[in-house]
Amino acid sequence: MATRAKSAPAQSPGLLLRIPPPVWLLSSLIVAWVIHHFVATPVIVRSLPAGIALIVAGFAVAMWGGRTFSHAGTELNPTSETNAKLVVSGPFRYTRNPMYSGVMLVSLGVAIFFGTLPFFVASIILFLLVNSFFIPFEEAKMERQFGAQFRAYKSQVRRWGII
Repeated sequence: MATRAKSAPAQSPGLLLRIPPPVWLLSSLIVAWVIHHFVATPVIVRSLPAGIALIVAGFAVAMWGGRTFSHAGTELNPTSETNAKLVVSGPFRYTRNPMYSGVMLVSLGVAIFFGTLPFFVASIILFLLVNSFFIPFEEAKMERQFGAQFRAYKSQVRRWGII
């Protein structure tokens, strides 16, 4: 189910937000890999099957969210000036941020796959970036656009799903 947008004043995103979260994910994993490769770091927690399962689940959740947005005809770009619709169906019934949840599952899966500190630090940094900058920017935009509808949705569906 999707609801049409009202016009809302645009708020310009900063440089940090103009770099999409998948680019942040890839960049943080590359840095973690370089550190992992050149600096001896102990294994904290390592599980190849669990890591692969989380990576696959993360891609699936993110793709489901993206497909739901596409079918609803709204923007995928988190820094778009407005969104055409408030999407509350599909994975958005369980989490307000399935695409970010997917990115985080992929990051955590890679961390568990390799098992060393640099990958876990990368996951934590990515979480802080998404939770402190991207999501608040988007939620403010959605509240300006959809007002009471978004507030009602926000009160019923958690930011990260089960958390």
